[in-house]
Amino acid sequence: MQWLPLWLTFKLAFVTTVILFVLSLPLAYWLAFSSSRFKSLVESIVTMPLVLPPIVIGFYLLLFLGQNSFFGQWLWSWFSLRLVFTFEGLVFASLIYSLPFMVNPLQSGFQSVPVSLVEASYTLGKSKRQTLFSVLLPNMKPAVITALVLSFAHTVGEFGIVLMIGGSIPGETKVASIAIYDEVQALNYSQAHAYAFALLLLTFSILWLVHFLNAKNEA
Repeated sequence: MQWLPLWLTFKLAFVTTVILFVLSLPLAYWLAFSSSRFKSLVESIVTMPLVLPPIVIGFYLLLFLGQNSFFGQWLWSWFSLRLVFTFEGLVFASLIYSLPFMVNPLQSGFQSVPVSLVEASYTLGKSKRQTLFSVLLPNMKPAVITALVLSFAHTVGEFGIVLMIGGSIPGETKVASIAIYDEVQALNYSQAHAYAFALLLLTFSILWLVHFLNAKNEA
């Protein structure tokens, strides 16, 4: 078994999770506390990847990011950046596909913190940013852990979007899920089993870790 697809899978999941956390934190905060009339619209957009088939998202991303699209041409002309059949493209697609798995747990975590703690922080003269890092996040650790782990695990298991945006380029876009597909297509079931079993162990370990840490925090 070649280890490069597994390494690319881990790299993609790690990069996606880190970027998603940075981007989703202010979004989840706004969704948790905002009374804007656009809140339901934003929540619907964020949640769409949960119900849309990955192949549908991948198809429209392919049209949007392709070299023949306006956005694709603009990226290439100004930044020499190509997001189709590249690792960067996989990251971009993964950010969209895994977005609800980061935002939803964080939003629930913000809403679970007692309002009295937040008001007390403001009374003591703390800013919203100080309250976020000193009051909100420490009191919603299970939600943060869940968001990070679910986003990582979900990215590890991606297939449809990865296939549409990245294809199967060894060392660039051929992650473990694509490697399994290629081996099955070639009737090489032993190799497919090796990749599948490795992903099974990885995802089980991740899910066990999140349950263990949440139980420890509740104790």
